[in-house]
Amino acid sequence: MIKPMEFAMDCKKEKNLERCNCSYDPCARKGICCECLSYHLKMRELPGCCFPKDAEATYDRSFDHFARLVQTKKI
Repeated sequence: MIKPMEFAMDCKKEKNLERCNCSYDPCARKGICCECLSYHLKMRELPGCCFPKDAEATYDRSFDHFARLVQTKKI
């Protein structure tokens, strides 16, 4: 039986933290983008890095909030 190829990616946590704008201090996923994205998508929302700083600080990470920001050209 042929096994599917496994790919290992090195997490660039320190580099990711340089651009992570998440203002939720106790977040254990900061800088671990794959975990952050997976978590937020399961919650039917987007991670903070998809939002401008002022919008991210509201903690409303919903798709609706993102769409409103796009419609009003804030993103």
